[in-house]
Amino acid sequence: MVQLTAIRRRNRRSTEPSGVFRIDKLTRDLKRLFPSFTWSWAACLPLALLLLGVWNVAAHAQDEPLTPEDVKIALDNIWVLIASVLVIFMNAGFAMLETGLCRQKNAVNILAKNLIVFALASLAFWAIGFGLMFGGDAGDFMGTAGFFLSGDKATYGIDGLTLEVTVFFLFQVAFAATAATIVSGAVAERIKFVDFLIFSLLLTGIAYPISGHWIWGGGMLSAIPFLGVDSDGAALYGFKDFAGSTVVHSVGGWAALIGAAILGPRIGKYREDGTPTALPGHNMSIATLGCLILWVGWFGFNPGSQLAVDSAVPYIAVTTALAGSAGGVTATLTSWISTGKPDLSMIINGILAGLVAVTAGCNGVSYAGAVVIGGIGGILVVFAVIFVDSVLKVDDPVGALSVHLVNGIWGTLAVGLFDQEKGLLYGHGINQLIAQILGILTVGGFTVLLSFIFWGALKATLGMRVSEEEELMGLDVSEHGMEAYSGFVKDTSGMAMTHSE
Repeated sequence: MVQLTAIRRRNRRSTEPSGVFRIDKLTRDLKRLFPSFTWSWAACLPLALLLLGVWNVAAHAQDEPLTPEDVKIALDNIWVLIASVLVIFMNAGFAMLETGLCRQKNAVNILAKNLIVFALASLAFWAIGFGLMFGGDAGDFMGTAGFFLSGDKATYGIDGLTLEVTVFFLFQVAFAATAATIVSGAVAERIKFVDFLIFSLLLTGIAYPISGHWIWGGGMLSAIPFLGVDSDGAALYGFKDFAGSTVVHSVGGWAALIGAAILGPRIGKYREDGTPTALPGHNMSIATLGCLILWVGWFGFNPGSQLAVDSAVPYIAVTTALAGSAGGVTATLTSWISTGKPDLSMIINGILAGLVAVTAGCNGVSYAGAVVIGGIGGILVVFAVIFVDSVLKVDDPVGALSVHLVNGIWGTLAVGLFDQEKGLLYGHGINQLIAQILGILTVGGFTVLLSFIFWGALKATLGMRVSEEEELMGLDVSEHGMEAYSGFVKDTSGMAMTHSE
């Protein structure tokens, strides 16, 4: 300490300008203290500290030797944590896809909705949604415990899993946010920002977790006794939705359908005679990027739903990849034959349709079954876009209803046909298909009812839709006071539209 004090005093008396660092002076001083000092040895100091820390941890671990069960628990939790991140990253895919398929004057609005919706979903699901979906059961309708993430593994019915409650929550909240994000695309370009935020809270906090409890939380659809029981009285059949074709995608699709129908079409979408007109998106590059991000995220969505590391994980990944590929190919061919051109937006939606369709049965269908399911999904999405646009006259800017609702229903039905253990096409009878139909009708009816209540209340109190002037100006300026492409030349088509144009 005496030597260090002397060095400090000598440095203070130095005539060098303040702030000038003299490496040679510092080296001389350190050599006086430590004659064998070199900078090479100093560079090794962090590594030495790291090795010391690892050694201490290893020595402590020797007191309690690792077992195969310990390794299995660690791997399961790490894998589901990674899968959670992949599903959360899908929010970036939705943001890019929806923004690209909509007009540039609404880009900030769509990006803001897709960003904030995950934050809102996380808080709502933490506060009440997780408890309603997985908490201690009060009958078969909804959970009644574990709110604010306050319960242990037994509270949420996962004491048979190796997962920690925190990891399980993170994975499930990513799914809840996905359901709300689906709504965003269908109501884009004309909904008030605050209305969407409130509806997202209601969907992720109440509607989604209650219907999810019926299927994933041990509720009334997880076992349907009247379809058959075994010798012990246990139900042989229940609604099967492995990763969420109905729980996530159809729920989001039903909510989006009601919202888009109540909102009405965008200005200029339909002529006076009722025929639709195209309002093309402004950036197909980022829409394509969004599709690819979603495709990658699906490898967390479906394989992660195994909730463990085992041989089923790569199998599910392959069925997921095959279905998405088949959907993209069949949608391309269908649009090419019907319109004479291979439409990029249909290629995008075809891939997503195939992924949505296989989500319910990705763990139980064969590779060929996955190709068929995804291929039919790609065909369905093309005709569904036309049907929604021209027959239902519901304005869906990004095709969310055709991708998520229509193919969520198809994928759920496909389990009753293509599941290798209980599917009709494998000679196992019609009971599983009946269970799938019952589940679709029950969840669909419940979601439609609550969506009517939620959207209706918002329309009556806050008014769901922006004014005509704000819509024509674009929601970026009117709702957020900024532009996504400030300083760039803007597409002004539609800025002065009237209802008759």
